[in-house]
Amino acid sequence: MTKESKIPNPTIERLAFYSRPLEALLKGGPPVISSEKLAGLCGVNPAQVRKDLAYFGEFGVRGVGYEIRDLLKEIKGILATDREWALCIVGMGNLGISLVENENFKKRGYLFVATFDSDARKIGRQLPCGLTIEPERKIGELVRELGIEIGVITTPSRAAQRVTEILSDAGVKAILNFAPIQVRTPESCIVENVDFSVKLENLVYHLERLYKGKRSA
Repeated sequence: MTKESKIPNPTIERLAFYSRPLEALLKGGPPVISSEKLAGLCGVNPAQVRKDLAYFGEFGVRGVGYEIRDLLKEIKGILATDREWALCIVGMGNLGISLVENENFKKRGYLFVATFDSDARKIGRQLPCGLTIEPERKIGELVRELGIEIGVITTPSRAAQRVTEILSDAGVKAILNFAPIQVRTPESCIVENVDFSVKLENLVYHLERLYKGKRSA
């Protein structure tokens, strides 16, 4: 196995995409899949699949393919999705609620165990999933009590940095930030900033290129 510190982030993201069709095929399909077939299901080229997997060792048999069950097990081990993770979420607006109520996260081992908000009108409300919205002042207490390792931020941008500091001070080791601002964390805490507007700008850039290509044809 190569040094994982040198593995590009896009490779890690593609591994997650590879696992989706593998899970579906495991429920009913052939026991073996080729890199060509997996690439076609994921929208990448076969060479990319082989290169991504090669970062982590030797998989499959040349000319035969990959044992689906074994490959999926390896990918889950690499991504650490073969265990459960305790999450909390801060900011219980529409986005926060939709994330907490999404059953797909639970199926993949991401368990929301606490929800927080600063709005007194929301605090104490019980959600359909069974969780109660707690005040932000209880973040530190519940992070320690419930062993929360990952925090999700869905607050307005003005509150995101403050909430980030509260979470990291409480011992949260990783933060997924949906607020439209780049938050800063200490070296002991990993952060992933997700800005929907950046994704849209990337999308419309390629859309405009598509339109220009059609106009010039």
